[in-house]
Amino acid sequence: MTRRFLPGATIGLMGSGQLGRMFAVAARRMSYRIHIFSPEKETPAGQFADREVTGAYEDEAAVRGFARDLDLLTFEFENIPRQTVDWCTAECEVRPASAVLHTAQNRLREKDFLSQAGIPVGPYRAVRSAVELSDALGAIKTPAILKSAAFGYDGKGQRFIEEPLAAKQIWQERPGDELILEAAIDFEKELSVIVARGPDGSMATFPVCENMHRNHILDVTVVPARVSAQVEKSAADLARTIAAKMDLIGLLAVEMFLRRDGALLVNELAPRPHNSGHWTIEGCATSQFEQHLRAVCGLPLGSTEILQPSAMANLLGDLWEGGEPNWAATLAVQGVRLHLYGKHHPRPRRKMGHLTALSSTAEAAIAAVTKARDGLKQRNA
Repeated sequence: MTRRFLPGATIGLMGSGQLGRMFAVAARRMSYRIHIFSPEKETPAGQFADREVTGAYEDEAAVRGFARDLDLLTFEFENIPRQTVDWCTAECEVRPASAVLHTAQNRLREKDFLSQAGIPVGPYRAVRSAVELSDALGAIKTPAILKSAAFGYDGKGQRFIEEPLAAKQIWQERPGDELILEAAIDFEKELSVIVARGPDGSMATFPVCENMHRNHILDVTVVPARVSAQVEKSAADLARTIAAKMDLIGLLAVEMFLRRDGALLVNELAPRPHNSGHWTIEGCATSQFEQHLRAVCGLPLGSTEILQPSAMANLLGDLWEGGEPNWAATLAVQGVRLHLYGKHHPRPRRKMGHLTALSSTAEAAIAAVTKARDGLKQRNA
């Protein structure tokens, strides 16, 4: 029988950013003890942890020592070295499994997995040399996006290729050595579905999220997504199929493109809580963070019913460039909630917090969260 981890158990978390912070808040509310491991000190997640351990992921003694004190280990992000996860697996229960992280932390492995599983994806090619790049451009054509296979997010490690250029020149300016060339998709909307799956195979999907990006970073998410019922069902079915094929235990965010012809293409996977799911804290019967906790602990999954139409807007470090944001102006907007991540040093493009607005319609929620964020720029007299 699969073991359940009940309130009072000690849960470890690899990674210590804002996702870990919000997970820790949900877990401690249910009386779990939270231990954090990361290379950094005084972290957003560490501020809410019972214990914060600072160490390198490559330090076997430190990693094993951390894991021995746990009942269960889970993750805030997928880019943990596989050897690190395997060391932990020898000491405690680990959910999701190492194989899930291994697939999701490399774009090429991820696309190969999806393609072999019969999941619709856009055209792509592996690129490890100038010759392979030339062949890939010949097959995929332009526009296309050249991406590093590993460690890229929020637009990092990417190059948009709009016109055919000399492959040799592009290769010399490449963002890494293991790359993937993907066709640029002419999409109508960007969507995501977050699905939870327990050890017994039970699953629950959150409502489809409609995502709007700015400069390759998620800007605003709105739920319910303004799509047809058929698209909503198809997107949820895709997410469930992928979670089952991965044998996932935990949470999986599936990012998708809705093409103009109505077809869905899967873009990326994230086996953890996701930026597009932050609205669930106020807007859903169960937040994505509590749902992740329930899934990895083997507890019954919670309701994913929408309480009210919701919109979430990211707050980047750019908002601090003219001084401290005007929090009073933002909080004067009715129905808006403020979340700050406890990061001490704002920088351009760095996610410092988010706003969530609940309203009567998706459009009204977007208007409220946009007004609230604009208020931050009204400097105090």
